[in-house]
Amino acid sequence: MAVYSLGGTIAMTTDRTTSGVVPALSAHDLLAAVPGLDGHDIDLRVFDFRRVPGASLTFDDLTELGAAIDKVLDSRDVHGVVITQGTDTIEETAFFLDLHHRHDQPVIVTGAMRNPTMAGPDGPANLYASVIAASDPQLRGTGVLVVLNDEIHAARHVRKSHTTSPAAFTSPSTGPVGRIAEDRVRLTSQLPARFGSLAPFTRDVRVGIYTVSLGDDGTLLEAWDDRCDGLVVAAFGVGHVPQRLVENLERTAARIPVVLASRIGNGPVLTGTYGFPGSEKDLISRGLIPAGGLGPYQARLLLQVLVAQDADRETIAGKFADFSR
Repeated sequence: MAVYSLGGTIAMTTDRTTSGVVPALSAHDLLAAVPGLDGHDIDLRVFDFRRVPGASLTFDDLTELGAAIDKVLDSRDVHGVVITQGTDTIEETAFFLDLHHRHDQPVIVTGAMRNPTMAGPDGPANLYASVIAASDPQLRGTGVLVVLNDEIHAARHVRKSHTTSPAAFTSPSTGPVGRIAEDRVRLTSQLPARFGSLAPFTRDVRVGIYTVSLGDDGTLLEAWDDRCDGLVVAAFGVGHVPQRLVENLERTAARIPVVLASRIGNGPVLTGTYGFPGSEKDLISRGLIPAGGLGPYQARLLLQVLVAQDADRETIAGKFADFSR
């Protein structure tokens, strides 16, 4: 099994200069703090890949990580991968890697909400559970998963839903796909469908997220003109915006792909229920692409990959429709 450490809270210790915690522990340090792993006869290959906060990870970091994972999994003698990183961006890292993952071996992303200097740090338990999950044959073919607090979440559904709780990671629309108890995986729901891996970036593009809010007059939306190659609109409820934004969004959608998501992060964007100006039905008729059940952050990542591959609007709409099944 391969373990890649990227940094984050799970790898943090106190810095004397700032009196705050910073990423400092290596992957070997993290594994040394986990009791009981040596009793499972699992051969661990350890890679100290990055030591940065989760908020500072970049697309280049994740692209390089994905390539490294592909290379190690091509050897066929590695049965799974565990990634440790900061929780700030776990849901985005997991989904990004899942879009490109082409192997049957599971990739588990984990981290910690309590750093090692605090009472009851959860990093060792999360790392232990992740190794157990990555080695379980039940999870072959499931793509990228997130494991924290003894729960297993699909990359496309997981959300960080609390700023400090050890139970911060949830899948609001589906619940976890499984849990870990007594050193084994116990599946609790159907595993998510996979739609094939996407090719890596072929060019650099910028995709923005515009969050609609009460009283929005469209001035800030206009600031996006000519500044991005694609746009995700995090709309009210099931996909609604103020009427005054409609014409601007229609003009934007004629120039670049615009995806309609919900700022709620739980439940799908509808396609044909409401018919008033600024409703989901109205916006889709004006060229916006419904995000289905993807939240705005996941929708942005999928759109980023597709735009970078010069996908046309029909292809983009089809791929988002896949995630609505």
